[in-house]
Amino acid sequence: MKKTIEFYTHTKSEFEKEAVVLKSKSVKLSVFRFAVFLVTCFLVYYNFGNYPIVFTIAFLGTLLFVFLVSKHVNLQIIRNIIDEKITINEIEIRVLNRDFHHLETGAEFVDATHYYSNDIDLFGKGSFFQYLNRTNTNDGRVALANALTKNKITGILEKQHALKELAEKVIWRQHFAALASLISVKNNSKSIVNWIANYNTLLPKNTAKFQAIFSIISLALIGLISFGIISFSYVMIWFFIGLFITGRFVKKTDNLYTETGKVRDIFRQYHQLLNEIENTEFNSKILKEKQQVIASEDKKAGTIFKEFVRILDAFDQRNNIVIAVFGNGLFLYEVYNVYRVEKWIFKYKHTVNKWFEVVAFFDAENSLANFYFNHPKFVFPEITSEKGTMQGVNLGHPLLKVDKRIDNDFGIKKEEFFIITGANMAGKSTFLRTVSLAIVMANTGLPVCATSFKYAPIKLITSMRTSDSLSEEASYFYAELKRLKFIVDQINQEDYFVILDEILKGTNSKDKAMGSNKFIEKLSKSKSTGIIATHDVSLCELEKEFSAIKNYYFDAEISKNELHFDYTLKKGVCKNMNASFLLKKMEIV
Repeated sequence: MKKTIEFYTHTKSEFEKEAVVLKSKSVKLSVFRFAVFLVTCFLVYYNFGNYPIVFTIAFLGTLLFVFLVSKHVNLQIIRNIIDEKITINEIEIRVLNRDFHHLETGAEFVDATHYYSNDIDLFGKGSFFQYLNRTNTNDGRVALANALTKNKITGILEKQHALKELAEKVIWRQHFAALASLISVKNNSKSIVNWIANYNTLLPKNTAKFQAIFSIISLALIGLISFGIISFSYVMIWFFIGLFITGRFVKKTDNLYTETGKVRDIFRQYHQLLNEIENTEFNSKILKEKQQVIASEDKKAGTIFKEFVRILDAFDQRNNIVIAVFGNGLFLYEVYNVYRVEKWIFKYKHTVNKWFEVVAFFDAENSLANFYFNHPKFVFPEITSEKGTMQGVNLGHPLLKVDKRIDNDFGIKKEEFFIITGANMAGKSTFLRTVSLAIVMANTGLPVCATSFKYAPIKLITSMRTSDSLSEEASYFYAELKRLKFIVDQINQEDYFVILDEILKGTNSKDKAMGSNKFIEKLSKSKSTGIIATHDVSLCELEKEFSAIKNYYFDAEISKNELHFDYTLKKGVCKNMNASFLLKKMEIV
């Protein structure tokens, strides 16, 4: 981790140096531009009356001034990108020091009914998503959340190869992220795709030909006036005809303008990101397949998106009074722009959704690759088809600080169930979340926090955190029963790794023991595998009845009137409980 922080610190320093140089250039360019303006004004004033010279000076001065403005705008864009890259490296340094609670929490993805996400703090404040997420598009954020929650166990090796390749492309990933963050987009692509897919044409089929003929006639009339062949009144009549034609469509074009105003920014953002994807060479199977999706048309997807942005920018000029009046009166400018918008929509409506999905994929994938780059000592799971479901050496929770984290060796075979007992605060719940998160990370293609990890891919399902619901008039106990029923239904269909924490908490001790006993018996007879944490040591007797059940525990030691934990998983049954000691220690009893 130290080397990774040094990398980000050095990279940040280099970008800061570049930012200083660019700022200096920007200031010099501004001064020069102002000087050109003053010199042009002076020369025009000095030569006033000498019209050929005045017009030439004004034309050349304006041309140079516009050129300098364009250069300054481009320079400012580069400066903004560099500033974003500085911010990116600052964030990575803070996150590696476990200062990440200022980042997006992903709270909108919290789902109490999901297979595992609510139980293992996948989303929310202090969650794995908050630590992991570096997406800069709305779609990318959703794609990352889906990758973590889809419970998919196929193609893991291909996912690993893609992450390894992207992890090495640090500069490319940061540039991609900087470009994406320059434009703040509120809408997601789903609403845009739906709008495009369901779009109904506003204009007749022959609009383009009609507009072209109308414009040619306008130019011809202007030419005839210039040579004095016809009077100006003919052009005025034609001008008002043009305004009348444009006015017939004004309500429809207003609606279209409103809709395109909502999508322009996202297309502006995405065309730059598509360019980055298209112009980069990838080797892994997944990345090449995604890249091929955006190369399916006659032009590059980035170019197609850029064309649409230009069309929408031209359409936005309807607010310019000169264009709104003279452009529409003589050239049906608004009708022409509506035609161009509709032509683009109908030409590419069948594939726009795929292009959005590719950008979202890379945005999400960059977050995953960034995680691997930040944790080079984490290991990619060795995928095996052997009976051993999981074998981890020095397995730990990735969000805990290295100097405070206690890692454990952990191995479990297929169709085995571990009953884990232990004192309060001894580490049972943390261990359950460690194993759960390792499974999720492995299935996502991420490396896990371990020095070695062999793994036969399996889906995860948990019951560790349930709550009552006043709105549904559901008690805590009933909510837990519903969750257990959900688990039973799922494991009857396919294999799962089941993780339970203190089941049947909502009933009395005797009833709880009997119910837990029978439920664990049912689990042990299924083809699933898992861990059950409990304070009820009577359940450990099941090890004598079922060979697939093993007992493990986390211990607590009372020494010199102080409670000590080693947070180490041990074989056997916990003998030391600490509730009575803590009650006395805190002077509660």
